Amino acid sequence: MARDNNGPQSDSARPLELLLSRPPKERADASRNRATVLDAAARLFAAHGVEAVSMDQVAKAAGVGKGTLFRRFGDKSGLAAALLDARERVLQEAILYGPPPLGPGAGPAERLAAFVDAYLDYLLEHLAVIRMSETGSPGARYRIGAYRFWHRHVAILLGGTPDPDHSAHALLAALSAVHVTALLPELGERRIRAGVLRLARSLG
Repeated sequence: MARDNNGPQSDSARPLELLLSRPPKERADASRNRATVLDAAARLFAAHGVEAVSMDQVAKAAGVGKGTLFRRFGDKSGLAAALLDARERVLQEAILYGPPPLGPGAGPAERLAAFVDAYLDYLLEHLAVIRMSETGSPGARYRIGAYRFWHRHVAILLGGTPDPDHSAHALLAALSAVHVTALLPELGERRIRAGVLRLARSLG
């Protein structure tokens, strides 16, 4: 699949372990500043909602300049993605090294169902922040390193289908934060979960 900075990227030739998100290597003072900013953002998002918080407010609460914040995180979607990094790593490591069926040792169909359940748990717990990380700019969702990990994992599990890359994108589309946010008031969590599991079974 051709690479496109504004659209889905398959990373089909890269081992899944290489796509595991890792905290950036940085100086101790830079690491402390990053932690201070992320802590301030988490507090403000929890208190006021993601949409209502500006980058100016985060910079003020963290005691850093607005320019520093933008240079470090790019925009609010970049800040949201950084805030989610630790949560994503927990799920990624469970997929790579944890017990079955989410981790290795179960069949592809069982692992795919376990992934859908685990990802929905993660998504629903952090829905507003994930939505911000995915929608801050056109195609933002597909540039996030975590998306490439989820896509690669699902494509591997769908390896026996005619087009695993496309099927993986189709399943992940049903797990986008915007899609789930729109359906949640009408369908509720149980129907959404059941519907995505049906879709996973049909793709596999």
